[in-house]
Amino acid sequence: MIDLLVELSKYVFIIMIGIYTYFCFRVFSKKGEDYKNLLYLKQKIIIFLLHFMMNFIVFIQIDSMELIIFYLAQVIFFAALPALYNVIYPRASKLLLNNMCMLLMIGFVMLSRLSFDRAVRQFEIVVASAVITLFVPYLIRKITFLKDLTYFYAGTGIILLAIVFIIGRVTYGAKLSFEIAGIGIQPSEFVKIIYVFFIASMLCKSKEFYQVLQTSIFAAIHVIILVISKDLGSALIFFIAYLFMLYIATHKLLYLGAGTLLGCVAAVAAYFLFSHVRVRVLAFTDPFSVIDNEGYQVTQSLFAIGTGGWFGMGLYQGYPKLIPVVEEDFIFSAISEELGLLFALCVILIYLSCFIMFIYIAMQIKDEFYCLCTTGLACVLGFQTFLTIGGAVKFIPSTGVTLPLISYGGSSCFSTMIIFAIIQGIFISQKTKTPGKHKKEVS
Repeated sequence: MIDLLVELSKYVFIIMIGIYTYFCFRVFSKKGEDYKNLLYLKQKIIIFLLHFMMNFIVFIQIDSMELIIFYLAQVIFFAALPALYNVIYPRASKLLLNNMCMLLMIGFVMLSRLSFDRAVRQFEIVVASAVITLFVPYLIRKITFLKDLTYFYAGTGIILLAIVFIIGRVTYGAKLSFEIAGIGIQPSEFVKIIYVFFIASMLCKSKEFYQVLQTSIFAAIHVIILVISKDLGSALIFFIAYLFMLYIATHKLLYLGAGTLLGCVAAVAAYFLFSHVRVRVLAFTDPFSVIDNEGYQVTQSLFAIGTGGWFGMGLYQGYPKLIPVVEEDFIFSAISEELGLLFALCVILIYLSCFIMFIYIAMQIKDEFYCLCTTGLACVLGFQTFLTIGGAVKFIPSTGVTLPLISYGGSSCFSTMIIFAIIQGIFISQKTKTPGKHKKEVS
């Protein structure tokens, strides 16, 4: 009976997340506000139903009272967070709020299946992060001098990255974090936000060559510190975010082309300078020739994805724990194995709808500083998602970055929730400034 329920459930999961994903893109239609509000309500219902059914399938296989308590705590959280936003920020984007809850929910379920202790730890961090980020939209609206803190952003970011380089602990060959009172903190996750603010602040003041050169020097310092710390995944995100924002601000293909060429040269240099880069490239180019060593992680990821097929094996029916660091770098492979490629594709489309919404908001903003901030944060979220999924499916070499809001990692989850809160603040401010238009806008 249990096997039958698990087998049937995976098809129900795919149908439900498929409908949810369809609604994510229907909200960009020219329908009225009442129609869109109905879609948002249906999305919320799907989140709670999917959450219940997925936890039920996990429970009937492990029969843990702790799981029930954990599930009820999550239900309270997913009910309270949108309710608080509706009261405090009634003009917030419901699409972004629903998508954040959906991605967090998937992360909690998969982490419960992979490592219950880590799932609980992640939930605690998310709750604390939600409380803190609840104030971010208000601060974005009220603080009017954010664009003037140019060198504060640059100095803070460089100092934090330098501290990690000096005293950071080594994780998988790279200096990523340090501990405060027993709590591990990965500063690069937060620095990428103020880094975006720095670039936006610089480029909104002037597009002259000297200003671009000065911005490039400070951006390069950030990237170089990350490179010598061997945090190459973050370095790549920082570099692409800068290149993307520079082109958006100046519309000069020369800068884009020169930056791309420089990035290619740097990638070749990194290959010869760092042994673990060569290992990852080898694992990417021919993982099966080194399946017992360098290619083991990638090949296990491919086996998992291939075994799951389109419909998945069902929760607790696969072997995702065979993949090293599956809770962090390769959780997409675990999703693909047990919930199926169709489910995983819907997850990608949910991220895509967030990216499109970010860009849509940026296009509506008249203030260049906030426009650049929004596009920069969109690039950070979108490119980080691409790196994680691309590494899992062997489309690109693995970079060791996490899947936003789903993978285990407190710093990553907190920083991503800050990004969503910042975008909400910018979106609310834009709608407040144009009250006559907000009814026609996507929310």
